[in-house]
Amino acid sequence: MEVIQAKSAGFCFGVARAVRMARELADTDPSPRMLGSVIHNRHVTAALAERGMQELSSPDQARAGDSVLLRAHGVGKETYRALEARGARVVDATCPKVAHVQRLVEQAEGEGRQPVMIGDPNHPEVRGIGGWCSRLLVFSGPEEAARWAETAGADRFAGLTVVSQTTLRREVWETSLKILKKECTNLKIFDTICDATHTRQSEAAQIAARVDAMVVVGDPKSANTTHLTEICGRYCSRVFQIENADELPLDQLSGCAQVGLTAGASTPASIIKEVKKTMSEEKIQSEGMENFEELVEQYTNTLNTGDKVTGVVIAITPTEVHVDLGCKQAGYIPVDQLSDDPSVKPEDVVKIGDEMELFVIRVNDVEGYATLSKKKVDANKAWDVIEAACESREVMEGFVTEENKGGVVVFVKGVRVFVPASQSGLPRDAAMTELLKQKVQLRITEVNRARRRVVGSIKAVQQEARAAAAAEVWANIEVGKRYTGTVKSMTSYGVFVDIGGVDGMVHITDLSWSRIKHPSEIVAIGDTLEVYVISFDPEKKKISLGVKDRSTNPWQVFMDTYKVGDVANVRIVKLMTFGAFAEVVPGVDGLIHISQIADHRIEKPGDVLSEGQTVEAKITAVDEEKQKISLSIRALLAPTPAPAEEEEPVEE
Repeated sequence: MEVIQAKSAGFCFGVARAVRMARELADTDPSPRMLGSVIHNRHVTAALAERGMQELSSPDQARAGDSVLLRAHGVGKETYRALEARGARVVDATCPKVAHVQRLVEQAEGEGRQPVMIGDPNHPEVRGIGGWCSRLLVFSGPEEAARWAETAGADRFAGLTVVSQTTLRREVWETSLKILKKECTNLKIFDTICDATHTRQSEAAQIAARVDAMVVVGDPKSANTTHLTEICGRYCSRVFQIENADELPLDQLSGCAQVGLTAGASTPASIIKEVKKTMSEEKIQSEGMENFEELVEQYTNTLNTGDKVTGVVIAITPTEVHVDLGCKQAGYIPVDQLSDDPSVKPEDVVKIGDEMELFVIRVNDVEGYATLSKKKVDANKAWDVIEAACESREVMEGFVTEENKGGVVVFVKGVRVFVPASQSGLPRDAAMTELLKQKVQLRITEVNRARRRVVGSIKAVQQEARAAAAAEVWANIEVGKRYTGTVKSMTSYGVFVDIGGVDGMVHITDLSWSRIKHPSEIVAIGDTLEVYVISFDPEKKKISLGVKDRSTNPWQVFMDTYKVGDVANVRIVKLMTFGAFAEVVPGVDGLIHISQIADHRIEKPGDVLSEGQTVEAKITAVDEEKQKISLSIRALLAPTPAPAEEEEPVEE
């Protein structure tokens, strides 16, 4: 007898993920709970019960502090709220494919569309998805879709968003869509049948069409196992659905030349092995002169801890990435094994369909999954890159992840690089925390692969970049050339501005046409300034810069604006013993002599005026040659009338 086994038989990645999460919860939590059976397989649930996992039938049974696992089929939003209201911690084992459908129906309702699902209305997956919208139309097949279309009236012309149960038979989906496309308008269609389901069903049909008998292994409550049996029954007259090896109809199979074998998505690898062992003892030979034991081993024991494998990303969740490894085991990458950046999101690192090399951390043959690491593969490759960069003095990039004693730690291509404080590029009194979570450039200065020690320097890159920029400045500098610079430091007589690797000085008199006492009145350290070169000395490495625009002559602005006799609003800028200087326009001051400040005698200008005060003054004289202006406040004051003389009475 020749046995032909479906390569796709057994756990899909969603089921393997849910079972793994359930076992981890059972092994780490003192009182683990799960809401309903994690999957449709009594052997799995019995094994979890032996580990202490208690099954709850309702969220109301949860207690504050309980860790409650949500099964692979998923639940409605109200269940999440009910568990949270009772103070329970939710451990969400919903299959990522199912979670995707949940989001689709929720989004559809948010857009004002009617969510429609093709599937079994009594299946827990469908009931759970229905809990993500206020009203979900569910059609079990084309007949129900047609009946609805006949009676729906105007509703069938409304916007419909159509999705499918993830384990639906492909032909049911396609025939139902034909009805809806014909009868309805404004459809949005999402084919949400799981790829693993479609592959398993297609392969089962192909095998059933060429064998004398077909064996389907799975729990009788499993919908996808039942669908497999139905599909096989269309192509093969002798189909046997069994739950375990004890139910194998060996007497009915012994007369067959070829027997096909497949298993539902909820069937553990341990049961497949049990079936294998029973069939091996009966001396049933497998296709290609291999016995059944060898065939099953090919798909259940192809991975070992420490192996390097290649896989394709098939699903992404917030906590892990699922990978098709091309073998029996479902592969997954925990988020902490994806990247060294703890804040990274999985979708920022990989995309569905990406092919990547991975390191096998752990293999669980019993439950059919392998734990993988992208981070370790990247780190091993990175060591070669780091060593080469040290020799070639190549500039590398990395993220600062922590402040360490005496410096900071930068992760470069997955390798931990220590940067001493003296090489951080920060001033001596600066806090190392300024660099945390920053992307930096550095040079690798020391590598000891045996001790896993790497030392780098940020300062070296900064110095080289500054030296290169300075050389560029000095090679092209000329009087009048303009630069955009940054204020680096300040003194009472001016500011120093970095114009790209070179510092130049702007004297206080060249900062503004207005009279100022200190540069801080108009600029601050870190400000960006547009400057131009007044003069430079390459030998002494000195550059004199200016900010105020010399193309605009303030005296000419004054002459174009005012004339003798005009009244201007002026600002008092300096008080002297003989009078006060006032700014008429920026860069042009006039003198208000002490005798012109008030209409009476004053001891000093400060008795009446204060610096910064704005007053009205009359322009009384202009000396164009010496560019001097005389101002008067007194000229604008109404004269105080003299006391009136008492009139003599007039005699009549």
